[in-house]
Amino acid sequence: MSSSDGFLSTRRSLLGRLANWGDQESWQEFFSTYWRLIYSVAIKAGLSDAEAQDVVQETVLTVARKISDFKSHPDLGSFKGWLLTITRRRIADQLEKRAKFATSAHSPAAAVAQPLKGGIDPGDSTRTSTIEGVADPASVGIDAYWEEQWQLHVVNAALERVKNQVSPKHFQMFELYVLREWPVSKVAKTLGVSTGQVYLAKHRISSLLKKERARLESQA
Repeated sequence: MSSSDGFLSTRRSLLGRLANWGDQESWQEFFSTYWRLIYSVAIKAGLSDAEAQDVVQETVLTVARKISDFKSHPDLGSFKGWLLTITRRRIADQLEKRAKFATSAHSPAAAVAQPLKGGIDPGDSTRTSTIEGVADPASVGIDAYWEEQWQLHVVNAALERVKNQVSPKHFQMFELYVLREWPVSKVAKTLGVSTGQVYLAKHRISSLLKKERARLESQA
């Protein structure tokens, strides 16, 4: 299954299977489906490649620990929103870790007395000063970027599903005319079809695509 085809955001069958820690195939499907989304949002928040990879791993681990709770509490909202909340918290963890490391680097004694952890202890007196210099994930447009990337994946998933529902030649007409924006005459000449066939393929596939997008978005 391709990553775009797998991006069925709240597909009950997948989420249900994730409750089984031993279902490696489902967890691999989940990782393949969501890691790029989580990674890109972490990068957008200003993290390095290594930090963003840590966010991906920690987010997936958190989902693994909490998926049963999510399934049992409908009041937690949509899966899309729940996953965003977890991702933002893991991004904040990395920003706090970076700030603490920067502070410790200028204070050898503090570094010895307080080794680096995944976050800052509640009683840490450096919390206020260090966190003031760290960007709030919400302040860099994370919510808007998450929605943008989510919708992009929905579109890709819908395209992949529609592609499997029509003939390769019809989809090629649609791809060249609509997605690549070739002139209809060029598409017809290149593929050896009439302009009427190109228009018909566009109409049919556009209709199927609209239905698939509506179905996927309703599951978010």
